[in-house]
Amino acid sequence: MTKQPFTASRLVLTLLAGSVLGGGGVAAVTMTHAQATALASAVPAAVASASTPAPVMSLPDFSQIAQEHGAAVVNITVTSLKKVSSDGGAVASRQHGFPGMDPNDPFFEFFRRFQGQGGMGPNASPSPTRGEGSGFIVSPDGIIMTNAHVVRDATEVIVKLTDRREFTAKVLGSDPKTDVAVIKIDAKNLPTVPLGHASDLKVGEWVLAIGSPFGFENSVTAGVVSAKGRSLPDDGFVPFIQTDVAVNPGNSGGPLFNTRGEVVGINSQIYSQSGGYQGLSFAIPIELANKVKDQIVATGHATHARLGVAIQEVNQTLADSFHLDHPEGALVSSVDAGGPADKAGLKSGDVILKVNGQTIVDSSDLPSLIGESAPGEKVSLEVWRNGQRQSFTARLGDASDHSEKTASTSGADAKGHLGLALRPLQPQEKRDSGIDSGLMIEDSAGAAALAGVQPGDVLLAVNGSPVQSLDQVRALVAKSDKSVALLIERDGSKIFVPVRLG
Repeated sequence: MTKQPFTASRLVLTLLAGSVLGGGGVAAVTMTHAQATALASAVPAAVASASTPAPVMSLPDFSQIAQEHGAAVVNITVTSLKKVSSDGGAVASRQHGFPGMDPNDPFFEFFRRFQGQGGMGPNASPSPTRGEGSGFIVSPDGIIMTNAHVVRDATEVIVKLTDRREFTAKVLGSDPKTDVAVIKIDAKNLPTVPLGHASDLKVGEWVLAIGSPFGFENSVTAGVVSAKGRSLPDDGFVPFIQTDVAVNPGNSGGPLFNTRGEVVGINSQIYSQSGGYQGLSFAIPIELANKVKDQIVATGHATHARLGVAIQEVNQTLADSFHLDHPEGALVSSVDAGGPADKAGLKSGDVILKVNGQTIVDSSDLPSLIGESAPGEKVSLEVWRNGQRQSFTARLGDASDHSEKTASTSGADAKGHLGLALRPLQPQEKRDSGIDSGLMIEDSAGAAALAGVQPGDVLLAVNGSPVQSLDQVRALVAKSDKSVALLIERDGSKIFVPVRLG
């Protein structure tokens, strides 16, 4: 038998025959010459497509960024006066697993924010202590940005450049609310970093940190953006960038770069139970930090706006109680008398859904949005009240006079009856508490007790409606299906407690 060349036409016919039989047998296939020619011409493209490998993702090379901008990252050494006990030892502090770390070190704040407050002994006396941090140059004439907690209580700040020169820096100002500080050294023609936009960052994008962890100057670490807009305890003004970049004490105040070599954040905090890096790092968005920097350079301090409300998270139970489609927004638990929100017409029980058109998904979104505004600025608010959306306009006040408060609920939802024993407030109780109306809770059981309601609390409202009698409470609870929201006053503070009904 004469062997025939294995042409594309024969390949196509063989493959088709195999598919007809579902195995390795050969079947006769009849077709015209034109059909065979068309099939033969399609094979090269099909084979090429099948053989094309998937695109390979390469890891970024940060060496150029480190080379070009590392010289604009500085090491900061701080001397400050801290109190120590009369026997010369460090004042006792709840370190929560920071072995060997001086609680009087300025960078103890790096961890303290998540681990609790320290205490001062009765026989404490001032003693100089030293700490280290990082910063980055944003102006050729020596303007440097860093963290407020790095230079807090500083008596001397020394800035060391990568060319080994050292300068005594002046603290132009610091803003504890955002943890941003600005210092200046007397130098000219310094290298600077370009500033980018944290708003353009995407979750999963690579980022780079340069700083002085534990004093190891100009150390480079890299990771990805883990999340954006994170709210942390006692930091309601800052929508943090969360990353998995390795950050440790000494990195505080250093820059976070994107892959284009632009600074998108200031490395500020980590979340740790051991005292070291555990995969959770947080940076201040550069847009917010730069705004604070400009205010400090111009005036020596930064200002933030306030709305004048105490807010809390809207969980599913509260959403059901207020007939919201989704558990989102910021629930107003109390309104400062005479404050901006009070003058705008907001009331306890309102749920703020939008500020200037921006949706409030998490209650922590509200303080950061308000904090970015200026005192005296007008903002439009979209509010959920009595089952419908309403619009308000508020002229913001100054947060230096007051602070926005965020309430938190404790306890768990549970099935069962409401379980409250109530009575009207006595005249003396009204005078002592300053409460004009409400019902004293004498006993709490069932669902209310499991939700955290206690005897001695004062019930002010149910689902946002003020109550002054038992009949009002019964009627409002009877109208509720899955849950009720009880506005409770305890020790001068107000909070909505969600109670799941059986």
